[in-house]
Amino acid sequence: MHAKSILLIIGGGIAAYKALDLVRRLRERGFGVRAVLTAAGAQFVTPLSVSALTGEKTYQELFDLTDESEMGHIQLSRSADLVVVAPATADLMAKLAHGLANDLASTALLATDKPVLMAPAMNVRMWKHLVTQRNRARLEADGVRFVGPDDGEMACGEFGPGRMAEPDQIVRTIESMLAREQPLFGRKALVTAGPTREPLDPVRYLSNHSSGKQGFAVAQALAEAGAETTLVAGPVELTPPAHVNLIRIETAREMLSACERALPVDVAVFVAAVADWRPEKILERKIKKSENAGSPHLRLVRNPDILQTVAQANTRPTLVIGFAAETENLVDSAKAKRDRKGADWIVANDVSEQGGAMGGEANRVLLVSANGVEDWPQMNKLDVARRLVSRIAAALAHAAE
Repeated sequence: MHAKSILLIIGGGIAAYKALDLVRRLRERGFGVRAVLTAAGAQFVTPLSVSALTGEKTYQELFDLTDESEMGHIQLSRSADLVVVAPATADLMAKLAHGLANDLASTALLATDKPVLMAPAMNVRMWKHLVTQRNRARLEADGVRFVGPDDGEMACGEFGPGRMAEPDQIVRTIESMLAREQPLFGRKALVTAGPTREPLDPVRYLSNHSSGKQGFAVAQALAEAGAETTLVAGPVELTPPAHVNLIRIETAREMLSACERALPVDVAVFVAAVADWRPEKILERKIKKSENAGSPHLRLVRNPDILQTVAQANTRPTLVIGFAAETENLVDSAKAKRDRKGADWIVANDVSEQGGAMGGEANRVLLVSANGVEDWPQMNKLDVARRLVSRIAAALAHAAE
């Protein structure tokens, strides 16, 4: 299981001191924690105390140019697996319920695409007020989860619902949310991405135009769904997805070796554009161009077929998926590849100049399986990956029944 990350938003109120204990308990369980401290929250706990416990910078100001250059508020809001607001004040609840974003905390809440958990803490009369209850109902309808508040005596001397839930209860809710909302939790996945390079001499090689973007997107989507994901990637200039075990390789044989070491897994997705051929002999010195000599003669030998090898392995994954980059006869070629390689599914895409998939940001694919052919609309590559992963989760769940 890879380490999960939490973005903790600390609102104002005496319950902010519990947020420090919450951070400590989360860190003990292996969670990574980044914190946003509101101006009101900073009246009760200091940025230094929060940073000492998270081991990370504490973020406070929306228009801090240094913070924005290091970790922009959009990236901050989306880099975590879950956003937790503790204490969640009536003000923070109202801002999110009505789409207001006038500080870093409210902007991060509005910008996130991750689940949100709120642990309310406020005076009992504020909690019971019609407006607060209306805001809670609206937030719950929007998918926000709540833990607490608990009954008890509050700092203001009143008794009733309004006390922030205890840190242990919040942690249990966090663990439950992440396990339930990640359909591949407990599963293992293998992804290949990018090109391979087959050296001719110390400076030249055979390769292709694969950018690795689609493979990296598939690895990201699998990790988001909770899978323990190994990404075997050829030479590409991409930032690795969070919570993914990245193995960098150069050649097809190195890629096969890395894939075999990663087995067993539940699902393997072979997105990489692997070189079919390699030079029989790698020259020790650079091939020199001579005015009098003709072109050098290269003898090529076939590379191992990684998809076919894993599909036929004793430790074969439950689901084996290959990608087929074609320039013509897309459906027929994909069906033939599925049968020939022994894959369960083939994701086929047109990499001709008109298709623009190789190196681009979007992709249009066909999903070829035993059930037939699905023609998916053009989407950005991460959306393609997430749609594919939703199918993977359903297929593995069906196989386990």
